[in-house]
Amino acid sequence: MKNSAVKKSVGEIAAFLKAEVVGDKDQFIEGIAPLDEAVSSDISFLSNASFEKALGESNAGAVIVQPELASGCKATAIIHPDPYRCFAAISGWFSSEPEFTSGINDSASVDASAIIADSATICEQVVIGPDVHIGENTIIESGAVIQKGTVIGSNCHIYPNVTLYHDVVLGDEVDVHSGAVIGSDGFGFAPDPKGERKWHKIHQLGTVIIGDRVDIGSSTTIDRGALGDTRIENDVIIDSQVHIGHNCVIGEGSALAGCVGLAGSSIIGKGCLLAGGVGIAGHLTIPDGSQITGMTMVTKTLNKSGSYSSGTPMMQTRDWKKSAIRFSQLDEMAKRLKALEKQLERMSLKD
Repeated sequence: MKNSAVKKSVGEIAAFLKAEVVGDKDQFIEGIAPLDEAVSSDISFLSNASFEKALGESNAGAVIVQPELASGCKATAIIHPDPYRCFAAISGWFSSEPEFTSGINDSASVDASAIIADSATICEQVVIGPDVHIGENTIIESGAVIQKGTVIGSNCHIYPNVTLYHDVVLGDEVDVHSGAVIGSDGFGFAPDPKGERKWHKIHQLGTVIIGDRVDIGSSTTIDRGALGDTRIENDVIIDSQVHIGHNCVIGEGSALAGCVGLAGSSIIGKGCLLAGGVGIAGHLTIPDGSQITGMTMVTKTLNKSGSYSSGTPMMQTRDWKKSAIRFSQLDEMAKRLKALEKQLERMSLKD
């Protein structure tokens, strides 16, 4: 990725990263690229030793590497114990995202009671309801809808066509990507099998409260609480197409990958990692620091932190069908085994 506005020497980059340089500190860098695509004006990085061969073949002008891999680098080496974090730190320099100018676009619909910081940006066709508060340097992109009483902190970025329902609270430095919906009603209905209406809607009286430095992916939905609030704590990252039910709590520093689904009142501890497609049944607790692997279905509260998995790995269909039959036979086999154990016990007593 190139950005014509970026031209930094290796020495400048190393100083920013507080890293050591082996090679030409005066080499200028204008782009960032993978090892196998980089040219002499690019910087790259290596954080996985299994790709060490590519390090010796890369045409990059500089490579960020761990100390133990520096000897295999034919380019100028920027040595740091955590190359991936260094990559993250400089990646923004090369971003081609559009720049925004503060102010309110003429096509935006903004209620007179809304309080919007002078440094904020309100783009085309945005709708902002009454009593909304928007903080310094926050960007609200085209087509977003911010309903009554919602509070958005400073340095947030609300991407196009996001909907924030009424009374939602966002902290500072929160990014919400396109199509996300925050504060919609939780799935609350009281059954009435004998009535004319089979379901009676339970009005969701809580809201959603989101902390600082939270990133929410596109088309993700976060339901408001039924009585209390749905809460997302500081430094949580949420991928696209995630669903978080009403009254859930996501602990500080946790990460939820794509298509995770949390039923209502699930509590996810601090620093948890939920891989793609994980499902959490309602009213369960996941302890701090837990890791749930992809497609796992959690149906009970976990009593201690650790790594948890469920389901079977991929296999050929004919083998899977055989295994599925065996699964259906397990209960009968367990009963037969128990009966056999009792028979052996009686025989041993006779001896």
